[in-house]
Amino acid sequence: MNRFMGLAALLSVVLSANLAHAQTGKPGVEKLYILNCGEGVAGDISRWSPGVNEGQSMDFVDNCYLIKHAQGWFLWDTGIPDAVAAMPNGLPSPDPKGVSWKRPKTLAAQLDQLGVKPSDIKTMAVSHTHPDHIGNVEMFPDAMLYVQKAEYEWPGANNEPRFKPSHPVTKLEGDRDVFGDGSLIILSTPGHTPGHQSLLVKLPKTGAIVLSGDAAHFKSNWDNRRVPSINFSKDETLASMQKISDTLAKDNAQLWINHDRAQRDSLKMSPEFYD
Repeated sequence: MNRFMGLAALLSVVLSANLAHAQTGKPGVEKLYILNCGEGVAGDISRWSPGVNEGQSMDFVDNCYLIKHAQGWFLWDTGIPDAVAAMPNGLPSPDPKGVSWKRPKTLAAQLDQLGVKPSDIKTMAVSHTHPDHIGNVEMFPDAMLYVQKAEYEWPGANNEPRFKPSHPVTKLEGDRDVFGDGSLIILSTPGHTPGHQSLLVKLPKTGAIVLSGDAAHFKSNWDNRRVPSINFSKDETLASMQKISDTLAKDNAQLWINHDRAQRDSLKMSPEFYD
């Protein structure tokens, strides 16, 4: 009889442990897709690295990231406007040192290829409000937009608002665990703009990745902690680079630099994905 009681007790312990694991082992992020949201040429990259690379041109890319979470689809950045895809000569830069953009693939077409409708995306965020990151925000008029309060309230050209007032928004004042399970965390990383933010993504197989937005524009700027002259605050930029560096170390994370073509070309693009 004691033997049977011992077996029952053992089974009870095993079942309790399995139940506890089922309750706490949330699926979290399931897949991450890298979408082509623009390709361009920078006229003079000393604009982003003062005193270095004078007169040197460089290919830039512009990525968006579609993330499948157990609680729904999440979009990070929206890239160059899809309308640019129909422009034979692309979108020239008003500044000869800046980036002239083309849109080889529309965001809409890439979502369609994955069987995702714009209305399927319920939550989204942008790293910041420069035009190459918010070009298609209104393709998702009902999606909750996560943006830092400082960025949202930063006056645009002619004091125009940076988003349609009708767009649902959550104004952040610091970091935010988007789904409450630690798998997708918005990091406040101001400096490039007043409310610039980055994204920590924790994938079950690939591990942790930091999508750094424009905290740095290419790897040599990151490695040398160079701050573009156009940035809103040099001190905040350097502090944010350190915060990202600390996050990389703490979470053993990869750093994905949004505009870095060499790195982008080494990664899997949609419809392939990271899980």
